[in-house]
Amino acid sequence: MKKFNLLLILLTIAYCAFGQSTFIKGGLTYPKTVKTDVTDNYFGTIVSDPYRWLEYDTAANVQEWVTAENKTTFDYLSRIPYREQIKNRLTQIFNYARYSAPFRVGEYYFFSKNDGLQNQSVYYLQKGLSGTPEVFIDPNNLLKDGTAAVSLLGASKDHKYIAYSVAKAGSDWQEIYIMEIASKKLLDDKIEWVKFSGAAWKDNGFYYSRYDAPKDAKIYSAKNEYHKVYFHQLGTAQQEDVLVYQDTTQPNRYYGAQTTEDERFLIISISSGTSGNEIHAKDLNDPKASFRLIFPGFDANADVLNNVGDKLVLQTDLHASNQRIVLVDPKNAEEKNWKPIIPESKDLIKGASTAGGKLFVTYLNDVSSRCYQYSLEGTLEHEIKLPGLGTVSGLGGNFDDESIFYTYTSFNYPPTIFSYNINGKKSDVWQQSSFKINPDDYVVKQVFFTSKDGSKVPMFIVHRSGLVLNRNNPALLYGYGGFNISQTPSFSTGRMFWLENGGVLAIVNLRGGGEYGENWHKAGMLFNKQNVFDDFIAAGKYLCDNEYTNSGLLAIQGGSNGGLLVGACMTQEPGLFKVAIPQVGVLDMLRYHKFTVGWGWAVEYGSSENQEDFANLYRYSPLHNLKEGVNYPATLITTADHDDRVVPAHSFKFAAALQEKTKGDNPALIRIDVRAGHGAGKPTSKVIEEQADIYSFIFYNMGLTPSVLK
Repeated sequence: MKKFNLLLILLTIAYCAFGQSTFIKGGLTYPKTVKTDVTDNYFGTIVSDPYRWLEYDTAANVQEWVTAENKTTFDYLSRIPYREQIKNRLTQIFNYARYSAPFRVGEYYFFSKNDGLQNQSVYYLQKGLSGTPEVFIDPNNLLKDGTAAVSLLGASKDHKYIAYSVAKAGSDWQEIYIMEIASKKLLDDKIEWVKFSGAAWKDNGFYYSRYDAPKDAKIYSAKNEYHKVYFHQLGTAQQEDVLVYQDTTQPNRYYGAQTTEDERFLIISISSGTSGNEIHAKDLNDPKASFRLIFPGFDANADVLNNVGDKLVLQTDLHASNQRIVLVDPKNAEEKNWKPIIPESKDLIKGASTAGGKLFVTYLNDVSSRCYQYSLEGTLEHEIKLPGLGTVSGLGGNFDDESIFYTYTSFNYPPTIFSYNINGKKSDVWQQSSFKINPDDYVVKQVFFTSKDGSKVPMFIVHRSGLVLNRNNPALLYGYGGFNISQTPSFSTGRMFWLENGGVLAIVNLRGGGEYGENWHKAGMLFNKQNVFDDFIAAGKYLCDNEYTNSGLLAIQGGSNGGLLVGACMTQEPGLFKVAIPQVGVLDMLRYHKFTVGWGWAVEYGSSENQEDFANLYRYSPLHNLKEGVNYPATLITTADHDDRVVPAHSFKFAAALQEKTKGDNPALIRIDVRAGHGAGKPTSKVIEEQADIYSFIFYNMGLTPSVLK
């Protein structure tokens, strides 16, 4: 279907390595990015791709281009007079202790804590809730630059061992290690080439998912195929691990392993992308048992919460857009045999878990959490009262737990951890945030506006109390709109700088997200994707029409799929926004599926290898909809060299095309972080530096000086 001259690309790469010239536009000197004569034929439509060579991220000439672009960007940022002051203020704001909710393993409780400016949070353990915390793992000691991120994956049923993963420099690649809990002794076991995996324990070993080791140097951009599930026995080499599940006919699928709390059932969840899955289960108590199909794929989603004896507790959106919870007999798993536990209701079941012999369910009611305790049979026993309109996470634990923990947060309420006594049905603060904030100093409101097609879309608006609605306030509009991900109320340390400086913060709950169930998600995916951009554009117009701001003071920001959102909206309505911040964005919609795990997003976007999908993607792909001579918003593109989720080539090509085509004085810059990835595990120091640059760029291009710095 598509052809291009590989020899021409290779010759061009060799040519480009000799050096690059520059050009001046809008008073800025940009590196002149060499264009090549590369085209693809998509079903009779010829599409030019002159910056294809920028996809070769390990090539010397691409590294030269990165260096040149970063020099241009950081030279520009260094001239902003208050940039260093913003960084200093952000450093002050970030400098407070932050905790995670604890979880119990036998007699020990584990939690993480960041003293404030530590690059990575430190994991602690203590005996009982009144014990003295001791350092268990300090990721800051693993790499000098603080770019090693650690996640605890799960403990053995005898409470002797815990598995944890290490991801370096922001990559999705992980290595798994084993620690003996009581002695804190690190075992010799080491598991490599792991992605998208936990550690599902069974006796003296665990199940995990991995890919084969990459065969070339492009470990951060090469396509990942043939995910597999293995079993690792403690004390053995990885080469001896037993292959448990694979499908050699399906290279583009994910396979995740899970064991129930009593280790009776092994659950394999299979997905062909980011939406829809299939579930198989095996009774490990029966040595002759084979895998049984529990949930057929791939038109709906399901998760096994736990088992009750020989039955499985399943949460699903099959024939229930807002989710339901059912009891499934693995031996008679057809839907007609399911027994209802929690039926679908008008509110979305956002999360569910078992603990203390109970079932805990968190709902979303107009994008705010509501939490309830049920019996395992589905009888409502108690509503857990929350401080206000916000978001709850946690509420899971072990069957023999007497108390569990949850975290509550909102835009003006820093994360606070509560302990919940199951039998007493009572919540108490376990860890109060030390961040100093008076919630009454800020207004949090939820509004509903009308999108282009008449749909009602919710949006949270946050600002300082007493703000005058005179159209002259700087506003930052943030959205995501995809992959069934919900933008619920949450506290952001960095955004407090924006708010304290008189900024209006707007978080819009776009279609494509999960705020109102699977129907809301489907309304913004595939051929409905334009709805997402229409919603975001309508949100920007609402802020202007209702006198919060004007188009000269309106910035938009989003990351990953949200970077696509920003890229699409700035190309469709460039005059509506003054500043655009597309972060680690999916910006080349015709080739995204060719890198790492991009193929998994085809269920959300479609693929250019399908004729109808191509036409749809081509209509909104940000890279392909930049037009010559348009005055685009002041744009700061951010990406990172180790991003192997959305490879930096997206941002590289978009930056080169934007610099070439935009007119006027608005800058078109790209900030390329080094030894960083898609965002997870980014060191605090890098977070502060990036946010300082973003806020400096926004204020500077709005012609404003932050009020607290005057």
